[in-house]
Amino acid sequence: MIKPIMKDPIFLAQKSAPATMLDLPVAQDLRDTLEAHCGGCVGMAANMIGVSKRIIIFDDNGTAVVMFNPEIVKCSGPYEAEEGCLSLSGTRKARRFRSIKVQYQNERFETRLKTYTGWTAQIIQHEIDHCCGILI
Repeated sequence: MIKPIMKDPIFLAQKSAPATMLDLPVAQDLRDTLEAHCGGCVGMAANMIGVSKRIIIFDDNGTAVVMFNPEIVKCSGPYEAEEGCLSLSGTRKARRFRSIKVQYQNERFETRLKTYTGWTAQIIQHEIDHCCGILI
């Protein structure tokens, strides 16, 4: 189901709780909502649709990828970026890394570890920041 975008900075600044298998329906809501905003959005965190759980979705070269409980375990190549967000107006500067290694759970709640680089890495960092209550 397409959900409205949360714009309350007080809600968005709260740390999200760990996701469980009971949160699987949130992944579909994120898919539907991301698809509805595909013209100007490449990733979302669950708190952006009002669910304070550690779940993100992002476009990985045309494929929507969902991660439950993502954590960056390694990063390298810091740089300054300028980002926008559906939940906030305007753009802001953010420190990002060119390469990140992420540990997460897939939709079967199997633990995975994967390295991402470039634009995809930047998207993931932005969405994980959302899970941590960090607003750009």
